[in-house]
Amino acid sequence: MLLSLEPRGQQSRAMLWCSPLLAAVLTLGCGSLLFLALGLDPLLTLRTLLIDPVKDLYGVGELLVKALPILLCALGLAVAYQARIWNIGAEGQLLIGALAGSAVAVNIIDMDSRWALVMVLSAGTLAGAAWAGLTAWLRTQFNANEILTSIMLNYIALNLLLYFVHGPLKDPAGFNFPESAMFGDASRLPLVFADSRLHAGLYFALLALVAVWVLLQRSFVGFQIKVLGLDKRAAGFVGFREKSLVWFALLISGALAGLAGVGEVAGPIGQLVPAVSPGYGYAAITVAFLGRLNPIGIVFSSLLMALLYLGGENAQMNLNLPQAITQLFQGMMLFFLLASDVLILYRPRLKGRWVRRTAINPTPALG
Repeated sequence: MLLSLEPRGQQSRAMLWCSPLLAAVLTLGCGSLLFLALGLDPLLTLRTLLIDPVKDLYGVGELLVKALPILLCALGLAVAYQARIWNIGAEGQLLIGALAGSAVAVNIIDMDSRWALVMVLSAGTLAGAAWAGLTAWLRTQFNANEILTSIMLNYIALNLLLYFVHGPLKDPAGFNFPESAMFGDASRLPLVFADSRLHAGLYFALLALVAVWVLLQRSFVGFQIKVLGLDKRAAGFVGFREKSLVWFALLISGALAGLAGVGEVAGPIGQLVPAVSPGYGYAAITVAFLGRLNPIGIVFSSLLMALLYLGGENAQMNLNLPQAITQLFQGMMLFFLLASDVLILYRPRLKGRWVRRTAINPTPALG
């Protein structure tokens, strides 16, 4: 065997940060080979995917618009994953947040109320937290696996959204299209720049970034979350309450995902539509791990994932590539990230014939 893996005594911090870069390089390399097999110029295609979407200020604004919901979902997932609580339900929590905020915006609130936007955002955030609370309740009361329950709740949330957008929330003046009425100006997030779709959700994302960083790096609750993730028994020995921490982590995760959902309908879309999310909640899982569950790392990985979404749309229009190219790149990046993470726990060693010979016939010591 030419290569063997030896367990490391402790995790290599260098490999902890280098493995995402290695995964990105491998993804680009395999993507180039794929484009070559399809008869496309790899350099031109990669430029269409990664450079052309952000070559002007409007494109940069669109990048931030795409990155905001991914960033919010990934920050919430980072809190849960630090405690080894595997919330896979950010997509469903995002959809429920969008649904609840839309229900308030089009049915309950006076369109000219100055409290309209506050109530819309609050409804979406609380709905996302409540949806994650179902997973927490099933975990703490019945010891149900949160991976299974959270991912199943995603499909329930999607079908609830489809029911309401085709039924009670359907715009009667919408020519039978499955969409709600447009929100009033008081229920919309204001724009940051006049010539851009970038909205005030940017400020909420920055606030969430600072809050999650302080929570995980500077608070006692964050310390408890990390201890729970490292060793559940040790957390119990020192008096940390596992059930309370599970509730806390999942509620924070769901609230941020719900805020991401309501931010989409109250921001760039302006109404509830079936395709409110192209999979932001699922992409956030890759983003959280790509950013090493660190809020600063998650910012950069969110921008990269948003660029893949923008680039996929650009390649679809200009190169006639299928829309699935975005999901393909996301899948390759996650695969290579998991493969590269082996280097964090194991140290590769080369083994050749000369090594075996040396072991059998060692050089005699001098003297």
